[in-house]
Amino acid sequence: MADLDLDLVLSTARRAVEAASAAALAHFRRGVQVETKPDRTPVTIADRESEAAIVDVVRRTFPRHAVLGEETGATAGDETRWIVDPIDGTRGFTRGGTFWGPLVGVEHHGEIVAGAMALPALGETYWAARGMGCWLSRAGEVPARLCVSGIRDWADATLQLGELRFLFSAATADRVIRLAGACAQTRCYGDLAGCAMLLAGRAEAWIEAGVKIWDLAPLKILVEEAGGAFTDFAGRPTVESGECVASNGLVHAHVLAALSGR
Repeated sequence: MADLDLDLVLSTARRAVEAASAAALAHFRRGVQVETKPDRTPVTIADRESEAAIVDVVRRTFPRHAVLGEETGATAGDETRWIVDPIDGTRGFTRGGTFWGPLVGVEHHGEIVAGAMALPALGETYWAARGMGCWLSRAGEVPARLCVSGIRDWADATLQLGELRFLFSAATADRVIRLAGACAQTRCYGDLAGCAMLLAGRAEAWIEAGVKIWDLAPLKILVEEAGGAFTDFAGRPTVESGECVASNGLVHAHVLAALSGR
């Protein structure tokens, strides 16, 4: 990746989610007007200001890179694209929850090579880049390198579920229920928090469906650099299908087989 300064990309992605976190926290639990977009999802001034903060950080360092933002759409650029979700979990944000935050993924020549996310209400920031590991920082603490768990037996595993109304669609409902019933426990924190549990070794798998590329872009590299595996339900290593299976790698084949009905 000689044509891309990955250290600078990663530090920029981290600074971008930190700027977005500050912008969102300025509105958190203070009451914001919630608007409804054409796709029936909510948006607030916090989303727009957070995305503006991310784009400003990126543009100051990489003015020629392309950007795809959930709120502002696509801006053309060179072969590197920044994929931005300013607040993943807007609905939870507006109701005073804590499992929400910005997502920033960096795609170079079609491959996700770096990413960062944050849970601002919890004071947590995560970042990763190809070959550089996955890291977590909390206020006042030294950054820690993250590693997925070593649990192999599905009977001992913890499963994190994403949006249930999509996972419990006619095509996957019975299969997801069987997966949940066969593991040690199932949790549904929602949004990026489910993935955070996997990264920290507190869950063995996280599955999601019915989402957009900006909901998944940075999570692939975060999971892989923590030692895990990331695919869609068909086993393809993509963030574009709107679904994902993320795992510690050791239970990945089991989850894919279960979701396919095998």
